[in-house]
Amino acid sequence: MNDDTPLCGFTIGITASRRAEEFATLLTRRGATVVHAPAIRIIPLADDTELERVTRQIIDNPPEIVVATTGIGFRGWMEAADGWGEAEELGRALAASRLLARGPKAKGAIRAADLREEWSPASESSAEVLDHLLGEGVEGKRIAVQLHGATTEWEPVADFCEVLRCAGADVIAVPVYRWTPLEDQAPMDRMIELIASGGLDAVSFTSAPAVASLLTRAKETGMIEMVLHSFRHRVLAACVGPVTAGPLRELEVPTTMPARSRLGALARHIADELPRRANKIQTAGHELSIRGGCVVVDGEVRQLPPAAMSLMRTLGARPGRVVPRDELLAALPGGGGDTHAVETAVARLRASLGAPKAVQTVVKRGYRLALDPVDCVDSREEGQQ
Repeated sequence: MNDDTPLCGFTIGITASRRAEEFATLLTRRGATVVHAPAIRIIPLADDTELERVTRQIIDNPPEIVVATTGIGFRGWMEAADGWGEAEELGRALAASRLLARGPKAKGAIRAADLREEWSPASESSAEVLDHLLGEGVEGKRIAVQLHGATTEWEPVADFCEVLRCAGADVIAVPVYRWTPLEDQAPMDRMIELIASGGLDAVSFTSAPAVASLLTRAKETGMIEMVLHSFRHRVLAACVGPVTAGPLRELEVPTTMPARSRLGALARHIADELPRRANKIQTAGHELSIRGGCVVVDGEVRQLPPAAMSLMRTLGARPGRVVPRDELLAALPGGGGDTHAVETAVARLRASLGAPKAVQTVVKRGYRLALDPVDCVDSREEGQQ
């Protein structure tokens, strides 16, 4: 590993549908292993009869306020209207309304359509847009809100509209670029399993609908609690911006994001964050760092067989503490009732690490990672605090 490949040994999940290959290249150039499972499929806007119906409603009776939440959504809306022969009419209707842009991408899309926004928050936050509207009063006003995608229990946009309705506004939801899960859910199911087992170091999200889709599928497959536990304790949720992070934060999942909501910035942010957060265990004269799909020993990436990797994660969760054979057996793929399988897996683990003394046998009790004295002292001191 070197400064050019800071992500060497790390495995990162990508949920993006758009620009996924470009983003994967940004990560692999930095040394990462990438697992791709697109979370959503975008419905072509020109085929969306609901959007066409709402567009005609807005043309016939322009709302007082229009909220543009995403650049791609607003541009797509205008392009779809052009395909229906209604672009000029929609442009006139929007020009007659007060336009609010949630962030710079939405602002750029508005101006590309020869329109001008009245206001945009510095934070790129839907919450600040909502506060702005409620602060000026919305009772009796017709407000069109461009949605992010399909609304689910995990997305904040439905709440945005509902709050405005409760405050007395007549809200028109504009269902721009609606999404659905992919027909083939096998890649997503595999990613969910990797998140639950700690087989990924991080998962990247570039849209709130992608977060919603993954969480919905995890709930459908009975994996939601395991997924949330992993995100809260060992798998980094890296989001492109605060809107994307919203559904996870609502579930008390820690998230991290770059200062600027851009794909390149997200890749650089992940390359900074993962090495900084990596666990480093001093054991038997070696430095070990347990990653999602491998162990780094003294700076060298060691690929472990699945059984050995499962044992390493279990031992590494409590460095220096004895882990009983029964618990290690339960951690092995396939389980079983023969504790001899643990001895075999431990032998392979020691060989794969190239540091046989790192895993210590505790007679009649189990196994543990043999911490160096400095770590043992630190552990005792922490226990006394």
